[in-house]
Amino acid sequence: MATIDVYSTSRVKVTQVDVSDKVFDADVKEHLFYDVIRMQLAGRRAGTASTKTRSEVRGGGKKPWRQKGTGRARAGTIRSPLWRGGGAVFGPKPRDYSLKVPKKVKRAALCSALTLKRKQEKLLVLDKIELNEIKTKGFVNILNNLETQNVLIVDRENSNLVLSARNLPSVKVLPPEGLNLYDILYYDSLFITQPCLEEISRRLLA
Repeated sequence: MATIDVYSTSRVKVTQVDVSDKVFDADVKEHLFYDVIRMQLAGRRAGTASTKTRSEVRGGGKKPWRQKGTGRARAGTIRSPLWRGGGAVFGPKPRDYSLKVPKKVKRAALCSALTLKRKQEKLLVLDKIELNEIKTKGFVNILNNLETQNVLIVDRENSNLVLSARNLPSVKVLPPEGLNLYDILYYDSLFITQPCLEEISRRLLA
C-alpha cells in the first residue's frame, strides 16, 4: 500500500491516506498514452465535413456545346470537376473517426498517468475545497496558496468551485467519472479531493 499525504487548501498537512499500489504506484507504461490519447482526440472529431460530387451539384444537364467542329475541347457538362462550380473529386464525406481501445488498456494508461503525476510530485490530495461564494479572486488565492496556476481539479458537486474557475483558461474542474488521460497529461498539476480519490480507486480496481 502506498501512502499519500492529504492537505488543506492552505497547504497544511491534515492526514495521510492509504492508496492501492495498482493505481498510484503502478508501472508507468508511457507507450499506452499514445493509443488512448489518439482514441480521445479522434472521438472529438465531428466528421461532418461534406462536399458534393459531380452528380450532386445542381445544373449541368445540357451539353455546353457540340462535340466536334468548335475547336474547343469536348465537354459533356458544366459541372465537371475541371470547371469552376463543378463537383469535387474524392472530397470529404461524413464519416466516423472514432477508434476503439480495450478497457484494460484505458485503465492501465490512467493508472500509469496517476503514478507519473505522483512520482513527479504534481499530484495533491485535498481534504475539501470550500468556497463560500462564487468569486474567482477567492479561488485564485487558493491556487496561490497551493503554488500552482495550471491545474486539473477533480471534485464532486461543488458548484461554487465550478463557477469560480470556469473563466480561468488554465484550470479545469471535473467530476471523478470524467477523469481522463488527456486532461491528466495536459495540465501541469492534478488536485483530487479525498472522497473522489477513493471513488477513482474503486473504479480503476473494479
